[in-house]
Amino acid sequence: MEIKKSSAQTSILIIDDEKKLNDLLSRILSLEGFNVLQAYTAKQGLSLLHQEEIVLVISDVKLPDANGVELVKAIKQIKPFVEVINLTAYGTIADGVQAIQNGAFNYITKGDDNDKIIPLVNQAFEKAMVQFNASLLKKKEKANPGFDDIIGVSAAITNAITLARKVAATDTTVLLTGETGTGKEVFASAIHSESARNEKPFVAINCSSFSGDLLESELFGYKAGAFTGALKDKRGLVEEANNGTLFLDEVGEIRPDMQARLLRLLENKSFIKLGDTQTTSVNIRIIAATNRDLQKEVDAGNFRMDLFYRLSVFSIQLPPLRDRKGDMLLLANHYLKEFSAKMGRPAIKMDEGFSRLITSHPWKGNIRELKNVMERVVILADATVASVDLLPPDFATDNTHNNPVDLAGVERLHIIKILGYTGGNKTETARLLGIGLTTLYRKLDEYKLG
Repeated sequence: MEIKKSSAQTSILIIDDEKKLNDLLSRILSLEGFNVLQAYTAKQGLSLLHQEEIVLVISDVKLPDANGVELVKAIKQIKPFVEVINLTAYGTIADGVQAIQNGAFNYITKGDDNDKIIPLVNQAFEKAMVQFNASLLKKKEKANPGFDDIIGVSAAITNAITLARKVAATDTTVLLTGETGTGKEVFASAIHSESARNEKPFVAINCSSFSGDLLESELFGYKAGAFTGALKDKRGLVEEANNGTLFLDEVGEIRPDMQARLLRLLENKSFIKLGDTQTTSVNIRIIAATNRDLQKEVDAGNFRMDLFYRLSVFSIQLPPLRDRKGDMLLLANHYLKEFSAKMGRPAIKMDEGFSRLITSHPWKGNIRELKNVMERVVILADATVASVDLLPPDFATDNTHNNPVDLAGVERLHIIKILGYTGGNKTETARLLGIGLTTLYRKLDEYKLG
């Protein structure tokens, strides 16, 4: 099988703190037609893994900030299709066995001649490309996004995904809770996609978008003559979702009389259309979502207790983005790529100052806010690098220590700006600021910029 090695989409990543060896191996592989990226620490390598379409990693075992053998597990968790080759100056059988158990393609000793390394890299790259293409095909074949399409590796989001996967296989009613913009509809769609109903309709409605009477007709439909203007029968969304899944977003906004009708639907799987005298039966699964605390709404008399218990048979709390620090850059990079492609622009990469500000921002609008900000960045960018000046004017002022009239806030923003200007070079940043490098590191730690 012939594989196109040099590609703007797929690359080999070398992680080795020995610069001469890193450069030499990079040169050799480039001459073989591979697209090669370089990193000198595990942290740099994982950052590139999030940002680039990497399919093969060649990693030293002894890195300044990690053990390369253990790093294999972290790489596989982020991108399971990536193959890893471990390099070591002093190989041991125990390390070699552990590397393979962790998922490494192979474990070899530095200094092996190119006649051994190049065929090994070719084999690993070919296997990785097969797996990479299979993963792309699997995503394209899905009618609805599944759990594999949910971006994130943080404990907060993976715990929510674990719960959702378990309940997806059942027919249980699910209540998704969380702040606005946390991805509740994405989760609802994934639950449907992984359920036995996945070939049937997934019908979603935002209950807050309709007045009470209009919501009733949208959900349950009506018979001709039910009211002025009802010239013919209309099927409601409940009937459209028959044998599939009905997703009720912002269910906490439903008025009391509609709550009673929804309760009947949950209890009997039947309803009566407006203007009809006959009962219509349906076989649907209901997933509901709200950004309200429904228990408090029940206590306040705004929401029916019996409906609350029917809806919350299985509840999943979706975490706000501020609790998903490890996912912020992953999501930002995803949307930068997505909007760049849509606008026919070259892919935009984040500089260090931009990345720091992204991870320190509170994201009160969660993923929805982040997505909107990244679209703005792509529209404004004149180059292929995202820097802090592309962010909204009031973006930084929402962050802790970023009060524009507070001396510490002004200092913090200035440090971020200079870091962006120098591309993250701390020595040059300290020189431009007129402070010692040690002082800069202390301030980076103080303002949580490290």
